[in-house]
Amino acid sequence: MTTRPLTMPRLTPARLAMSRLLPLVAAALVAALLPGPALAQPRGKAEPIIILNNKGGNVLEAVQYRNRLAASGRPVQVRGYCRSACTIYTTLPNACLGPNAIIGFHAPRIPGTTIIPPLVDEIMGRFYRGGILRKWNSEWKHSLKMHKISARDYVRLDPQTKLCPR
Repeated sequence: MTTRPLTMPRLTPARLAMSRLLPLVAAALVAALLPGPALAQPRGKAEPIIILNNKGGNVLEAVQYRNRLAASGRPVQVRGYCRSACTIYTTLPNACLGPNAIIGFHAPRIPGTTIIPPLVDEIMGRFYRGGILRKWNSEWKHSLKMHKISARDYVRLDPQTKLCPR
């Protein structure tokens, strides 16, 4: 009886990407499911935090930043072009959209690939409401193409969202 040496499965770029992604997805899922800190009450008239031309990025980091924004108690203004993971800031209770803002949605993907990871779309979807959530679930989360909408169209789809004063 001959024994064959154990060999490692071939490490393809997709397997490498997934092996790096799974711990991040698990951590993001835990972070998204944990309740965020209670809103702090601002003292006096707090200066707004302005999110301007944000490209998004890592969803786990965006969830953590969203929790810090909510806890700050300061007004948050989303202005310019907010795309990808940035879109989860639009539904903060202390946020408003600049009247000329553009919001861009696409399927989450592993950086540098076209691989759509599991669960990340569900984490992002937890932060959307109304017509935005319906569009996310039916169209945007399945497409690598950027779907851009104006702040006014966003508010039409999610009337709970506020427009900032000019």
